[in-house]
Order: sequence, then C-alpha cells, then structure tokens
Amino acid sequence: MKLSARNVIPGTVVSVTKGATTAHVRIDIGNGVTVTAAITNEATDELGLAPGKKASAVIKASDVMVGVE
Repeated sequence: MKLSARNVIPGTVVSVTKGATTAHVRIDIGNGVTVTAAITNEATDELGLAPGKKASAVIKASDVMVGVE
C-alpha cells in the first residue's frame, strides 16, 4: 500500500459497528490505544474489515481513513 499521507499507524481491527450509512471502525494500535474511524458501510465491506484483521489508521489533517494490505 502506497500513500502520500505520512501518518500511517498499523494495528488490528477491534470492532466494526455499522449504522444506516456509516460504520465506526476501532483499531487497536498497541499500548492500550485505540483509534476510531468513521467510514462508509460500502468501504467497510470492500475492505473486508472485521475484528482481528490487520489494518492501518491513515491520518491526514482532521480525517482518519482506514487502509489494509
């Protein structure tokens, strides 16, 4: 995965909670720290996000995106 963002934090998905259109994805990045991202349900499905899956929090400005390898 190549990105222009410099803040890429690897971790493991802890939970995925889907709403009507948006999902909240919690990623454990270690040392008891969890990052939460709000992404579309469609993106959640396309990325195959589920608890236990390796994923990265990609932080750019005030937004958090999720990337997987």
